[in-house]
This record gives sequence, C-alpha cells and structure tokens, in this order.
Amino acid sequence: MKALVTGANGFLGSYLVRQLLERGYDVTAMTRRHDQGLANLGAQEAIGDIRSMESVTAACEGQDVVFHTAAIAGIWGPWKLFYETNTIGTKNVVEACRASSVRKLIFTSSPSVTFDGNHQSNVDESVPYPKRWLCHYPHSKALAEQHVLRANDKYDLLTCALRPHLIWGPGDRHLIPRLIDKAKKRQLRRVGDGANLVDTIYVENAAEAHIAAAEAMDERSAVCGKAYFISQGDPVNCWGWINEILELAGLSRVRSSISFRSAYRLGHGLEVFHETFNLKSEPRMTRFLAAQLAKNHYFDISRARRDFGFAPRVSNSIGMQKLQESLYPVASGD
Repeated sequence: MKALVTGANGFLGSYLVRQLLERGYDVTAMTRRHDQGLANLGAQEAIGDIRSMESVTAACEGQDVVFHTAAIAGIWGPWKLFYETNTIGTKNVVEACRASSVRKLIFTSSPSVTFDGNHQSNVDESVPYPKRWLCHYPHSKALAEQHVLRANDKYDLLTCALRPHLIWGPGDRHLIPRLIDKAKKRQLRRVGDGANLVDTIYVENAAEAHIAAAEAMDERSAVCGKAYFISQGDPVNCWGWINEILELAGLSRVRSSISFRSAYRLGHGLEVFHETFNLKSEPRMTRFLAAQLAKNHYFDISRARRDFGFAPRVSNSIGMQKLQESLYPVASGD
C-alpha cells in the first residue's frame, strides 16, 4: 500500500509516518520544506503546500490512501490564514485525490468543530455543529470536515474524519511546551472551579486510530462518510492533568485562579483590543480559551470502537511515564 501523509513533520503526522513504515507501507511525506528526520526513517518526500493544487495533485499521484493531517491550529489569527489552509487546502486534497484516483482519504479533524462554549459531557457524534464560533480554527476545520464527508462516494473516493482531542506525548512542540513556558512565566491561572473533565489522547493511540480507520474502509464499510471522536476513553480532571504535566517538568502546580465569567469577559475585552489596534500577538486570554479551560469536553467513543475496533493501546499512566522520560532533560536543565 502506498500512503501519503500531509503535514508529515507535525506532531501527529510524524508518528503516523513512523507507524505506517513499521507496518510495511510505502510512505510519502508531504511537507513545506525538507525534513531530514523523515528521510532518515525511509519516507519519500513531496515538498509543497496544500494551498497549491498543483503541489497536492503531484503528491497524490499513485497513492492508495491519503492521511490529511496538515492544518493551521491556534486560538488567534486572521480568518484568511485559517480558511486558506484548513478549508481551501482540504478541498484541494479532496480534488487531488479524485484526480489521482486515490481510493481512501482520512481527514484529521477536531472535536472543537462541535464546541460552542458550553459543557460537552460524554457527547457522541450526533452533536451538531454550533451556530456560533468562538475562534476561526474550529470554524475552518468544521467547513473542511463537512466537505470531506460530503465527498464520500463508494464508487470513487472513500472518506472519513477523525476528531482526536488534546493529543499529547513525547515530541509535542505546541501544547506541552506552551504549558511549561506559561508556568515558568507565572502566567497560568486556573479558570473556573477546577472540576471540569476533559478527554485527551496519547499520540501513538491517535496515529493507530487513523491507520485502523483506513484499513477498515471499503465500499461496504460503516466507516465511510462518518466522523469519529477518538480519545483515551478515560476523561481526566483538566487542572489535575495540567498540574501532573507541570510536576513532571519539575514545576509548581497552578495555585492562582479566576472565575469563568471573569476570564470570558477578559478574553472578549482582549480580543476587541487586539482587533482594534491590529495587534499580531495572541491575547493572553480569549473567549474560546476560557471556555476550553473551564468547561467539560469529553466524548463517547463507542462508534470508533464498534466501526473500526479502536482501543487505546497506551494507557494514561504509561503515556505519562514516556512523557516524563522525554521531559527530564527540560526539568534537569532548569
């Protein structure tokens, strides 16, 4: 099997490349610039940008399956940035798959495509897209997800979308380093009462879920044309989990706090201020961030278990042990 991974040098993408190679796939890694690490693993390179139809079409040529993980993530930035990459870029991938007769497309979506700022407690995939968006990332990803699912056709291109929540583990260059940096600068405050539960997923489990979904897909499969929440299946207390990560890095627990209402108002005010003065920097608080840090967001993953046998192999405790081993040099260097 020949597989293309877009965003192959990203956190999830790099794990996906490694696992596909271990399973004997012929892997092409699409990135915007050369990555020697991927080449050393044995992946072929396709240098290009998903915003370029020509680049994506060339990368898709001869592939059996495409794992589309490339995206712009974040809680702040211009709509054009998110829309061109996450939405238009995904549409380019769909059209390139069709033009190149690719049989399967697995799209990496996000649970935030269903988040409207309220509690989500054990919700399943029947939960609708929201009527309002608190930031551009989930809006652009929701538009992309809907396009991917509508593109499913048993006679042409088989598609599905996976929604991994809070991917973590060794090698993360965003979530965990961001937490550690803010903790060092004493910029972390607990938002809300600290009782909210959230789902997470260890990165190896997220990559395995993508491969399992792809291998389950055929013209008779229940997987095709559907979206799936994927997680550890074991919700954790949000602030307890954050504090555990900080302690692994040798840092103090978060002790100061702010109410959700105050954080939400502060976030709205900072958004207006940054937009009014056209500031490029990210606000320290936004409405989306306040809601993510204070509300429940955990999900029923029984559809993924049923349709493609998803079962998280690496537990939270084992994952934390692996994370601690990767963070030790950071902690010991402080």
